[in-house]
Amino acid sequence: MTDAVIHPSAYVEPGAQIGEGCKIGPFCHVGPEVVLAANVELKSHVVVTGRTEIGEDTVIFPFAVIGEIPQDLKFRGEKTKLVIGKRNRIREHVTMNSGTEGGGGVTRVGDDGLFMAGCHVAHDAQVGDRVILVNNSALAGHCVIEDDVIVGGLSGVHQWVRIGRGAIIGAVTMVTNDVIPYGLVQAPRGKLDGLNLVGLKRRGVSRSDITALRAAFQMLAQGEGAFAERAKRLGDETQSEYVREIVDFILGDSDRHFLTPG
Repeated sequence: MTDAVIHPSAYVEPGAQIGEGCKIGPFCHVGPEVVLAANVELKSHVVVTGRTEIGEDTVIFPFAVIGEIPQDLKFRGEKTKLVIGKRNRIREHVTMNSGTEGGGGVTRVGDDGLFMAGCHVAHDAQVGDRVILVNNSALAGHCVIEDDVIVGGLSGVHQWVRIGRGAIIGAVTMVTNDVIPYGLVQAPRGKLDGLNLVGLKRRGVSRSDITALRAAFQMLAQGEGAFAERAKRLGDETQSEYVREIVDFILGDSDRHFLTPG
């Protein structure tokens, strides 16, 4: 615990590994199998338990509960993990659960995420880098959330759903099917309503790629044949890496249908 600052009212159980420069505030509880990397900060009243690893420079705000057992009736106490990356900001009342044996055993969160107050990350979810979950949004078990995704406030993502890189989910939206990379989803029952053009422009994507993405979306929305057939035909024709990413995502392995344009 070299150079760590631990408030006298905090309870760090024997066996916990506390990195250099960590700050553990008043009334926090850190379990015996927890690993905190350098400069992790627990503000106050934070619970970190289970086999949980938290990457360096992550800050967790009051009343968050990190690493508790899954909210899954099939869970039987097996040893599973929660692994959180670097430089995350985990705000008040956020909950993140460990994995289940049937789901691979690890819930994983990437780097540089922002998890606003009241968010939930369920068992076995795989969350990428630079993901933003807005207040009171929730990811169900086994979700895959790729890099640079934004999930709007009060929104829910159904179990096993995949959300592709750079997609945005509007507020108060229920997402029950997979979302293509760079998609824009909104409405209470989650309709694919276009592309995340604002996000693409902010990331400096070239005009030619954005034009190609727009044309690809129109073909997926209005082309002939089934959705997967349209995607395969699009893959045969495109020169854009961004469009190719959408095609590969659609043709990849999934247990769920896709949200389709229109």
